[in-house]
Amino acid sequence: MSIEGRFHARLGSFQLAVELALPSRGVTALFGESGAGKTSVLRAIAGLDFHPGSQLSVNADVWQDEGVFLPPHKRPVGVVFQEASLFPHLDVRGNIDYARKRAGAGQGAVDLERAIETLGLAALMSRSVDVLSGGERQRVAIARALAVGPRLLLMDEPLSSLDAARKSEILPYLEALVREVEIPVIYVSHSLDEVARLADHLVYLENGAVAGAGPVGEVLTAPDLPLARGSQAEALFEATAGGYDERYALNLLDFPGGVFVVPGERLAANSKVRLRVAARDVSLTLSPHSETSILNVFPAKVESLNPSGRAQAVVRLDVGGETMLAHLTQKSVESLALAPGMAVFAQVKSVAVLA
Repeated sequence: MSIEGRFHARLGSFQLAVELALPSRGVTALFGESGAGKTSVLRAIAGLDFHPGSQLSVNADVWQDEGVFLPPHKRPVGVVFQEASLFPHLDVRGNIDYARKRAGAGQGAVDLERAIETLGLAALMSRSVDVLSGGERQRVAIARALAVGPRLLLMDEPLSSLDAARKSEILPYLEALVREVEIPVIYVSHSLDEVARLADHLVYLENGAVAGAGPVGEVLTAPDLPLARGSQAEALFEATAGGYDERYALNLLDFPGGVFVVPGERLAANSKVRLRVAARDVSLTLSPHSETSILNVFPAKVESLNPSGRAQAVVRLDVGGETMLAHLTQKSVESLALAPGMAVFAQVKSVAVLA
């Protein structure tokens, strides 16, 4: 299955000119500042907005072309919006069953009962939606979107209306769900936290156009994109739980560049985890230090240096074939005489386990 589209529109003074070729599995995040065109693209894929001259095909089926425009009800998609918008006169089961009746030929594209279990809704099926928390309501909205048997799940900032506590509540359910569903997910967000935790593929939109696209780790660290230069710049690593230090409650997580030492509860042996390393938490040294409080020190090679304003630079590092970013002052760059190809040691002060 492939998803390919070209969208062209003028929305007031805003010009949208986006070309996409998206993978057929996993989560593709559409990311960018407010007004970048994320929701406009998602609504065009759903068929909610018609833009003359645009094209969209899914698995070689044409949904929009010069002479074709499938209306929303004929597109096998499930859509989750910012607000759950559940039917107040129906309980949780009734809301999901209402959508299930629309499944038709698409039924079976998603194992709905398994999705309900994964979303933690099995015990809530008879409950009135009026008594649900915001996070519970969104979980029901996701199950309802899956109940139509979609070939594509579209999610438009589904957590943006929730407070921090509710976001923390629902994210683990989302992480579990997207690992299980066999259909592609397109996820609109302006939250790097959500993108880092959920996305496999990232499309970075800027002023109505695609500024970068590819595997999430590559786009986050691309030196020519603002993501690598901003205060939230970070790199992602896929690691495997390899051991646990009981005395100090430290997980030992293997990745191609070495072993991350991360505090926390014991992770299941050989479980796969995603790690986040913020560029601001990485410092460089020319030799390994033994007398240091920093537990994570890795041999690295400088790939590139790019200025970030007058005083700072973004240093892109190769750590065992993986990319790491470091934000340093220009003074530090000059003091260490850093240059592409130079061998250094990366000291990582803090690592977040995203699981």
